Amino acid sequence: MMLPFAVATLRHRKGGFIGALVALFCAAALVSGCGTLLVTGILGSVKPERFAAAPIVVTGDQDVHMVEIKGKGKEKDKEKASTDHAWVSAALADQIRGLSSVKAVATEVMFAAYLPGGPTNGSFGHGWESASLSTLTLASGRAPAAPGEVVLDASTAAKTNLHVGSTAPLRTARGTMPVHVVGVTSQGFASQAAIYFDTTEARQLAGHDGLVDAIGVFPAADPGSTEKDVKALFSSAAAGVVPAPVVHTGDSRGAAEFPDSADASVRLISMGAVLGGTSLIVAILVVVGTFALSIQQRQQEIAVLRAVAATGKQVRKMIGGEALAVGLTAGVAGALAGLPLGSWLHGEFVSLNIIPANVPVVLSVFPVAASVVATVAAGWAAARISARRATRIRPVEALGEAEMKPPRVSFVRALFGVLAIAGATVLTALLTILHSDAASTPVCFNAVLLWCVALALLGPWVARVAVAVLGVPLRLSRVGGYLAANNLRAAAPRLASVITPLTLMTAMACTILFSQTSVADAASAQRAAGNVADYVVGSKVPASAAAEVKAVPGVRTVTEVLHATVRTGLNDRNVLGVTPAGLADTLDLGVTAGSVAQLTGQDTAAAAYGQGFHVGSQVSMTLPDGTPAHVTIVAIYSRQLGFGDLVLAHDLVAAHVDVPLDDELLVKAPGVQRAALVGALKAEPGLGIQDRVQAQSTSNDAGAKIGYVTLGLIVAFTAIAVVNTLAMSISDRGREFAALRLTGATRRQVQRMLGWETAAAVVVAAGLGLAVATAVLTTYASGMTRGTAGVSMPPTTLAVVIGGGAALAGLATWVPARAALAAGLREG
Repeated sequence: MMLPFAVATLRHRKGGFIGALVALFCAAALVSGCGTLLVTGILGSVKPERFAAAPIVVTGDQDVHMVEIKGKGKEKDKEKASTDHAWVSAALADQIRGLSSVKAVATEVMFAAYLPGGPTNGSFGHGWESASLSTLTLASGRAPAAPGEVVLDASTAAKTNLHVGSTAPLRTARGTMPVHVVGVTSQGFASQAAIYFDTTEARQLAGHDGLVDAIGVFPAADPGSTEKDVKALFSSAAAGVVPAPVVHTGDSRGAAEFPDSADASVRLISMGAVLGGTSLIVAILVVVGTFALSIQQRQQEIAVLRAVAATGKQVRKMIGGEALAVGLTAGVAGALAGLPLGSWLHGEFVSLNIIPANVPVVLSVFPVAASVVATVAAGWAAARISARRATRIRPVEALGEAEMKPPRVSFVRALFGVLAIAGATVLTALLTILHSDAASTPVCFNAVLLWCVALALLGPWVARVAVAVLGVPLRLSRVGGYLAANNLRAAAPRLASVITPLTLMTAMACTILFSQTSVADAASAQRAAGNVADYVVGSKVPASAAAEVKAVPGVRTVTEVLHATVRTGLNDRNVLGVTPAGLADTLDLGVTAGSVAQLTGQDTAAAAYGQGFHVGSQVSMTLPDGTPAHVTIVAIYSRQLGFGDLVLAHDLVAAHVDVPLDDELLVKAPGVQRAALVGALKAEPGLGIQDRVQAQSTSNDAGAKIGYVTLGLIVAFTAIAVVNTLAMSISDRGREFAALRLTGATRRQVQRMLGWETAAAVVVAAGLGLAVATAVLTTYASGMTRGTAGVSMPPTTLAVVIGGGAALAGLATWVPARAALAAGLREG
């Protein structure tokens, strides 16, 4: 019975429903875009490039395995991929070649190699033998046959402007060497640079005697039979390798070629889940506020329906039908718009080197369907909840209730508001004991959201208190401010609907920006205090450069520094590989127990405070290439943000990473001029030399980029909600403006009244948003820095956030106000 009324309402109150449509559209797009990242992480696969022509690829086991004991003695195998390639014995190639089902075998080695003008990531040298594993063929020139001769893939040749006959310096871990281009392939690789050497020279440069990175197998007939034969070989004792090598076919060859793709999938899943969940909560909060404002504006209409005998259930059914129609329309359109949004997000992460380019985005129907269902459900629930009180009053009270519009808060709403405050308080306090970004970030943003939910639930009370405080200064303006103060006092629910998205936008923007600056500034301060060297040389520094710097007269200590990630169990640990000799000359880790002087070999390490280690702890870990290692902790230090979780011997780390070039050299050289170091490194073009202060200022945090790109979307969404809510609240006031004009108020006075109202809303929202962000960030910074640093809020950035919110609110007030004033005059 109420369906025709719902359709008629949508047709005749288009302006009132545009706001809800916009809010639901943006919510669906955001959830669908984040869901696309999540699906890409779950279903996405990496296509092989260098292994594209080999049906079967054999590598070392690149997974870290751990057996977890569950309840009742049950065991569960858990595993995580290593970050770098795991090598296998070259002798296995001969064993595989001897199988009757194998036609041919080719091995591959790899080592970091950089050409001027070429990519600084994903650039590796290989033996020409492994070219057969890919689809590359020579387009010009010939294969390398002598030391120093190379073949470039077409993409690398184009980027470096090299061709057959060119000579260029090539930087490797051992040093910089001249190479002569003798061939260029017909094709290139999309996500890497390949530089092919003579096979013998490539194995020497790789530095893994008797080992290869991969073995490509070409079957004589049926690939399936060959795969079974190879696996049977490895399962027998004849292979003599523990753990057994792993056989890859199909898409798993891509994962073997790019081990970092596993971490990329985990990052996509975690980012998609966290951002999608946060976005959904924000969306529900904004949509509830939008529908609440819409229903406030329709109280007279609802009162008339109640007065002519419509039951509360019928009115709620009508409003629910409206919400379903609007939600379905906005949900489908927004969910489809979320697919290109997800693709854009994926592209941004690729451009920031957060995920590799060879993890393609997966466009699926699942996030579209999920976002439509979530949007429709959120819109329907928001409408029904918002309409509940308006439809429960008795018919004889309906018209009077519609006119009075008292800012009441029901007991249930107040109870949930108190519970939200309690939950937010618990999460805020919890941040003080969380010391990792992975653990702290979700809690941080959930705490902000809970505070904002509490403010939204208790909005009318908050608005009444704010109006009582701001009423005095507002009345100093005899006309505009006086009218604004009275309007705000009489329409506290409307003010609450406006300040909720403004508060959310301010709180989220401050949290996103200042959580990054707080940690980054604390880390920079720790690095600045801990780096006591005179000069810093970097980056991608070969071993020969360290020897050349050490030979400069007056240089006392050169510390080679290499960053990597190891695993203790399945937990990631950021490590610093350093040369132990004279470490105290260049680094002050803030040692609180033990001594770095005892960091003398590959079986010792220093650990950051708070990880459960102590001096004498025996720590088992898995190195980046999957090799197990065992160290004894000889020192505990406090500067974890600046120097990572563990400090290991440089040689231990360098022997087990794909790129063993040092990230930097720390040089202690009292009285030595920079020119002397420049002269010593003239054979190593491209290396920069900075003093200690300059080196600190150039640090860059990829985590900050993730935060800015991903969670910045939530700020954009709330900004749209601010414009949407303000436009809705003003566009419905045409008759009010007409009445003011008829009683003698000028157009300018009405505009000033609106200006004062908006200013009051901005002041309240900015104050509440800053209070929420400051409370959460204070405990966040305390936990992340272990109480050594506070919140960092750069004044310029803070001014931009507050000023941006004010400008946005002003624009969202001025544009609909002009239209509402004109409409009011026509109605009047």
